[in-house]
Amino acid sequence: MIGAVGDLLEDVVVRLHGPMNLASDTAATITRRRGGSAANVVAAACAAGTKARFVGQVGADATGDRLLADLRAAGAEAVGPRRGRTGAVVALVDETGERTMLTDRGAATELSQPDRAWVAGLRHLHVPFYSLCVEPLAAASSQLVDWARSEGATVSVDASSVAALEDFGREGVLDRLSAMAPEILFANAIEAAWLGDAVAGAATVATVVKQGPGPAVILRPDGARSEVPALPVESVADTTGAGDAFAGGYLAALVGGASPDRAADAGHRAAATLLGG
Repeated sequence: MIGAVGDLLEDVVVRLHGPMNLASDTAATITRRRGGSAANVVAAACAAGTKARFVGQVGADATGDRLLADLRAAGAEAVGPRRGRTGAVVALVDETGERTMLTDRGAATELSQPDRAWVAGLRHLHVPFYSLCVEPLAAASSQLVDWARSEGATVSVDASSVAALEDFGREGVLDRLSAMAPEILFANAIEAAWLGDAVAGAATVATVVKQGPGPAVILRPDGARSEVPALPVESVADTTGAGDAFAGGYLAALVGGASPDRAADAGHRAAATLLGG
């Protein structure tokens, strides 16, 4: 079973029909759906046929009820306290499918007093950097990683967001990654560029650089490098969650015994399914 600790949020996706008209009206299509990086990874792993568990704090409100029901309907387990207000992300999606996110994480960052049972039976625990850059969630995530490792689980970290990395600071990010010692680090091309030369050594097994429609680049600590081509997608309506879907597909394949290259191919399939939908 795969676990992921962090956010289950409501995504409010605003697809612009044209350029933004500042201080005036802009036609758009607005939809609401389940989001949050950790929840997205769990859902993608379930879609790939692997058991998966979301770990996190969700608001004690009707929105949280709906999002948890939706995640469980996708086949996932969900554990953690119900307190506070469920957060939301407004994703502004332009005509090309690129998105800009406005984030209010609500109760998700307030996870504290973790329970060792939350990671019992996991073979792998995934931690978005979003879960490592704010307290008390960061301390809870670190404790869960320690418990998961003591039971033989491996760990991955996703760099998550250049904005989050910049706010935390380069030295702090590298210290946090060193302390976490993930077997796998996921980063997109912009995040990898921000990490610079440190990206190759940030994981003990492999760093996987996601490049959207370009090939995923797998960097190993010994200097070996491979590229795995992405799958073509005819029409991309929205890129929101594609990186998380890649990670979920990758990890599902990896815990099933796939090599990193084959796992990357599975990640591309998961991302293409989301993008094409």
